[in-house]
Amino acid sequence: MKIEKQVLNPIHPWHKLNLSHTDTPFNCAGCHEAGIGFNYQCLQCDFTLHKLCAMAPPKITHPFYSKCSFDFFFSPPGAAARFCDACQNDVSGFVYHCKRCGFDLHPCCANLPQVLDDGEHDLYLSMKLSGPCHRCGGRGPGWSYKSKCRSYNLHLSCVKELLVESWQAMYLKVDKNKAIEVQTRIPSLKGTCQSHPRGRGKVEQGFLMASRAVRCIVSAMLGDPTAMIAAVVGSLISK
Repeated sequence: MKIEKQVLNPIHPWHKLNLSHTDTPFNCAGCHEAGIGFNYQCLQCDFTLHKLCAMAPPKITHPFYSKCSFDFFFSPPGAAARFCDACQNDVSGFVYHCKRCGFDLHPCCANLPQVLDDGEHDLYLSMKLSGPCHRCGGRGPGWSYKSKCRSYNLHLSCVKELLVESWQAMYLKVDKNKAIEVQTRIPSLKGTCQSHPRGRGKVEQGFLMASRAVRCIVSAMLGDPTAMIAAVVGSLISK
């Protein structure tokens, strides 16, 4: 995708949006989901879009839905409540919708890389889990990223929950007890690795892999899957 320094967007026609970058979270005025890193921002108004939302093409296809054609909508079509089939979050703004099958995807979810490199291993995007999710322990609906060995599975929805909890503790200044509670819940991946002891070295290796996986997936879900953003996101998640 070509990156323009300035763009116009129909939902904010008054001013041009300028390419910007931030290492603190923002709420996308288009899809209403969290963002970080590169974005398009109005310098005169409190208005910011994901890079992907600002440059969303009118039609897309997706390899998971070979018979579908997704049209871009500025707001959810129809009167019924809709949710993203990838991350399971509600759809309240920009969305890709298949009229034929009824599937919905947030723009950032629709553009998630099929393969992510966390620096050590490849993580593969999947419609279904190949094993229990590392965070919730379940096999519920929604997309996930999994390791090639299939030992590590993470729901996109669970990764978003970890992210929101971390930001609530760090940016919304919740009470100290809540912050401590959140910080003890975030590294639950470590507990999962330890529940199947195979020697200290392998436990530590498993925890490091899971931590890298979370950081890498979060950066991709926020619309900017770069190593630099992954490092920033890593600072938001308890080690």
